[in-house]
Amino acid sequence: MGKYRSNTCGELRLSDAGKVVTLSGWVQKRRDLGGMTFIDLRDRNGITQIAFNLETNATLCEQARKLGREFVLQVTGLVKERESKNLVIATGEIEIEAQTLEILNEAKTPPFTIEENTDGGDDLRMKFRYLDLRRTSVRNNLVLRHQMAKETRSFLDSQDFTEVETPVLIKSTPEGARDFVVPSRMNPGQFYALPQSPQTFKQLLMVAGLDRYYQIVKCFRDEDLRADRQPEFTQIDCEMSFVEQEDVLNMFEGLVKHLFKTVKNFDMQTIPRMTYADAMKFYGSDKPDTRFDLRFVELNESTNNLISGKGFKVFDEAELVVGICAPNCASYTRKQLDELTDFVKRPQIGATGLVYARVNEDGTVKSSVDKFYDEASLQAWANAFGAKPNDLLLILAGPKDKTRKALNELRLEIGSRLGLRDKNQFSCLWVLDFPLLEFNEEENRYFAMHHPFTSPKPEDIHLLETGDLGSVRANAYDMVINGVEVGGGSVRIFNKQLQGRMFEVLGFTEEQAQSQFGFLMNAFEYGAPPHAGIAFGFDRLCSLFGGADSIRDFIAFPKNNSGRDVMIDGPSEIEEKQLKELHISVRTES
Repeated sequence: MGKYRSNTCGELRLSDAGKVVTLSGWVQKRRDLGGMTFIDLRDRNGITQIAFNLETNATLCEQARKLGREFVLQVTGLVKERESKNLVIATGEIEIEAQTLEILNEAKTPPFTIEENTDGGDDLRMKFRYLDLRRTSVRNNLVLRHQMAKETRSFLDSQDFTEVETPVLIKSTPEGARDFVVPSRMNPGQFYALPQSPQTFKQLLMVAGLDRYYQIVKCFRDEDLRADRQPEFTQIDCEMSFVEQEDVLNMFEGLVKHLFKTVKNFDMQTIPRMTYADAMKFYGSDKPDTRFDLRFVELNESTNNLISGKGFKVFDEAELVVGICAPNCASYTRKQLDELTDFVKRPQIGATGLVYARVNEDGTVKSSVDKFYDEASLQAWANAFGAKPNDLLLILAGPKDKTRKALNELRLEIGSRLGLRDKNQFSCLWVLDFPLLEFNEEENRYFAMHHPFTSPKPEDIHLLETGDLGSVRANAYDMVINGVEVGGGSVRIFNKQLQGRMFEVLGFTEEQAQSQFGFLMNAFEYGAPPHAGIAFGFDRLCSLFGGADSIRDFIAFPKNNSGRDVMIDGPSEIEEKQLKELHISVRTES
């Protein structure tokens, strides 16, 4: 292989016995056993045991006994069958009887153990990320990410897509999340923005006739962070010309199936579809986890009201009374039910209480509101839920949107408690027909639910003129996997007049629209084709495929929850000279 090694630390087997080999790597562990010293030598491919014998080579053995963890070594020796085999590792049937040893570099004792069950906490491992990346599980995450990128390119290349790089320094736009801005030294007082997505550029590529574009691209958003967000992230960005929604769904359903097959060896079946309205009604979320059922049942539907007029004000006055049926949970103790009540009453969930009803083994129903509802009423509830003996009904009441959101959280909690959210099982879903607009009461205006270039459904365009803006549906779609939105896109507006009307609805003056998006509007005058696209959160896809909750595990050098890189200590202040060159005034304390 070269000067430093003939083989890696993960490839030698019993069939190699008798060969003289050279390995290089890091000291994982040293064991001194009287006349023998053993070193576990590690590289990215695995671990090989190196044996030093005091009787046959005392000098070499004494040298080995002085080695510390993470020293970088080159060892030459004879491959031999190992007496005490370790079948947990691939090289566990052999060892190398050392003949020469060279210390390529000494190492300080690392601040945490470079092992799978490390003793380092998150902050410490992020500060020394280059050491954390030596751990097999962390390194394997990056290998998985590489494989995902390779297979993405393989599929899209096979479908005649062209990968095109778009600019990183662009113009700031007012819609969406906050931009990261970059001052321009050569244009005093003016700023670039880092792209939140290549949205306008990929549309311009369609105007340019490229037909099918993709890019695995870095994007930037200055927003509050959580486990599935980073200030810089990567997405699989795609656009197609002369297509309708159905063409996009079929194409990228193919991509998802290809990734599952090639990366996970999992045959994904046809991906079901659900409207946004049904997702909210039956799951309380536009990204429902469909690995398990527990669909919502509304008890005060106008056509089949099962709760009103019984004197229970909480139900009588509620806009929505809705619940789920937890199978085989009627045996829950009062303590467990109190825990669930406290769970839904947490401020971040916001329910005021929880009503429950047990379906007993004999089919009778016992509830926490027996004072108001007789057996016949409770049996009607059980029938509405399709409940069976030993099932538990959990019911919330209140304002429609807030109550659905709270019940969604309770549904997920019950799913977790029942073991129904297995990370090794995958359930994909297309969610369609989102609202085009959402109203912001603070600013007293409508905002685009996706972005200003999303087309209304053709049959709803007239509603833009009648003023029924809240009823306009978007020609948009999201891909959801295991309750995580991993991708979203839409059919785009390609008509300048309709795009102009959209800007009006969003409160742009003609001058503002021209200032912000004139380059795109002007391009539409030169023959824009019908086009549509989608973007997948690449980091989220990787974390799902890897069975992790946080995307940080699949990013080589991530930021922490405060948006800081604790390894390089950034962001940081810059020198006054740099500020002056950028025409940024320096505020001095008086």
